[in-house]
Amino acid sequence: MGNQTITRLSHWNNLWCSSLWQLAWLIHFLHITFGRYEYRWADGVNIKKPIEVSAPKYVDYLMGWIETQLDDESIFPQNLGAPFPSNFQDVVKTIFKRLFRVYAHIYHSHFQKIISLKEEAHMNTCFKHFVLFTWEFRLIDKAELAPLYELVESILQL
Repeated sequence: MGNQTITRLSHWNNLWCSSLWQLAWLIHFLHITFGRYEYRWADGVNIKKPIEVSAPKYVDYLMGWIETQLDDESIFPQNLGAPFPSNFQDVVKTIFKRLFRVYAHIYHSHFQKIISLKEEAHMNTCFKHFVLFTWEFRLIDKAELAPLYELVESILQL
């Protein structure tokens, strides 16, 4: 799962950067929300108490935090055959849970803009791959999927 996780994270990061950063001007002052759900940022190290930040700042914090996790050899060993830590799956679950929150926010607050950019097929394909990967490895708890449950359900045909 380690190599697949790194490959997938890199893939989604590249896909997001290619299209979705066009939305940055639109979401500058918005917070990461999805209806009644509001997500705040805390990394447990530099920011211990969750804080309210703009959507772009949340994504910036998230991508920096993910990069830090991926670069940490105690979490993602670089040497072939090196053992993964006992908390590896917990770290990966946190990464994917936070990425899901960004998807939820984009679908809730910006999907019409995605459509106007003619990027909805791209967005939906990225999200479908994301959902299938997270479902295969049980990386996001069902309760966390609530903001987009109907969409997730249609992808998984539950």
